Amino acid sequence: QDEEIRPVLDALTAMATKPAKLACPIASAWVAASTHGNILILRTGIGLVSTANALGWAMARFTPKVVLSTGSAGGLAADIRVGDVVVGTSYTYGTADATAFGYERGQVPGQPAVFTGATELLEHCTLDLREGLMLASDSFVTAANVGAMRENFPEALTTDMETTAAAQVCHSWNVPFISIRCVSDLCGPSADEDYHMELDHASEASAR
Repeated sequence: QDEEIRPVLDALTAMATKPAKLACPIASAWVAASTHGNILILRTGIGLVSTANALGWAMARFTPKVVLSTGSAGGLAADIRVGDVVVGTSYTYGTADATAFGYERGQVPGQPAVFTGATELLEHCTLDLREGLMLASDSFVTAANVGAMRENFPEALTTDMETTAAAQVCHSWNVPFISIRCVSDLCGPSADEDYHMELDHASEASAR
């Protein structure tokens, strides 16, 4: 979303060069030059398909060395708090269910049961971050549907609507990937209120 990409663009303006708008038919894109090479910034839009579509375009046009996903997420773990920053060590789909055919919960047929965060990127996460399993689906998780997700994935820390799709695309292209998300709500009765109250703060924290 706009709120999630803005602090990333601001940080790159301060640390590298002001990002220049790049023509992209399916997302908003910018490029910033740095001493380590060009940095492509994508505002993918919301959801698994939008994310996979935008990232597939980037993979086909460029040759990225790494992919980082930032933004907000809903907190699932019992001890997670609004404002906590989480980095994913593994990723799966919160609503995928092909268990009738022998697959694990969260696994899409033909894909791994979980996608793994790149070790070489996790080693650079020196801030006070939580590490663990992240979920993604095309549903905004609230009190009405969070119970089953927590039951099916008791070890999951967060859920959002993009991360696992990005992890799958990076797995297909063999590009190192991690997601860093700040918890903007606790998937509880007041999820909508907390989400809108904390989105700017969450976006700033994940960008840092």
